[in-house]
Amino acid sequence: MDLLSRQNPVFSAYALYSVLLSLKMLALFLRIAYLRVKKKIFISPEDTSLAPGAVVNRDDPDIERTRRAHLNDLENIPMFWIIGFLYVLTRPSALIAENLFRLYFVARAIHTFVYAFVVFPQPTRAISFLVGIAVKFYMSLQVLAYFS
Repeated sequence: MDLLSRQNPVFSAYALYSVLLSLKMLALFLRIAYLRVKKKIFISPEDTSLAPGAVVNRDDPDIERTRRAHLNDLENIPMFWIIGFLYVLTRPSALIAENLFRLYFVARAIHTFVYAFVVFPQPTRAISFLVGIAVKFYMSLQVLAYFS
């Protein structure tokens, strides 16, 4: 079986959850844009011409929380894409790999939800963040063991 084909359930799961993570990141970007237009708050002075009465403001709490959630994704999800792809090449158990990819996606979705949409008290966000780190760490160790 070709490792990088739809016939490989591990690669199919990797592709599915990679796309879902991309869409989640895109949704955050769109939420930031929506909040900026709705509140008429922009980050660059030239953008204020897009909406009458718009102002420049870099510290709106709703926009900043969503922006920080998006930045957190930008710091974490690309690493998943790299490690996850290399993990596919180790020929892992489909059951384990699919559940790791699923767990990572759910952890990141929860992280986004409790960071950008409905603020939950800590340690909710920290736990979801650490679950994602644990998944990447486990896959990294498996890749390291396989290729060394």
